Amino acid sequence: MRTSARNELNGVIKEIKSGGVMSEVIIEVDKNITISSTITNDSKDAMVLKNGMHISALIKASMLVLSKEKLSTSARNNIEAKVVEVIKGAINSEIKLKLGEVMLYAIITNDALLELNIKKDDTAYAIFKASSVILVA
Repeated sequence: MRTSARNELNGVIKEIKSGGVMSEVIIEVDKNITISSTITNDSKDAMVLKNGMHISALIKASMLVLSKEKLSTSARNNIEAKVVEVIKGAINSEIKLKLGEVMLYAIITNDALLELNIKKDDTAYAIFKASSVILVA
């Protein structure tokens, strides 16, 4: 399968929390690094999701918000990472982040890059909502 999503994180389902309409799926993508995805119960049932199952999580690079500080937000995913490369474009920049052994890519405006003063070897926090994570079984 080919997608336009810049981030494909592979992992194992650690927990599924089901509610009346939606379920939260917790995925371990690297040692001590988990991400959350929220999907409808119909999708969960159609995909026959179970704990221990291998799964891929897709996240568009433009869905990531970066911060130089750990923030308290309503976003379920707020992951510390190391900046390994900054590629500046005419309007936006691509920020390559390393989470343990996993790579994550963010697209931010050049204004944000300048305001946050993000550079190689910095610590940054990748923030994204669980509803921005698309699961592929």
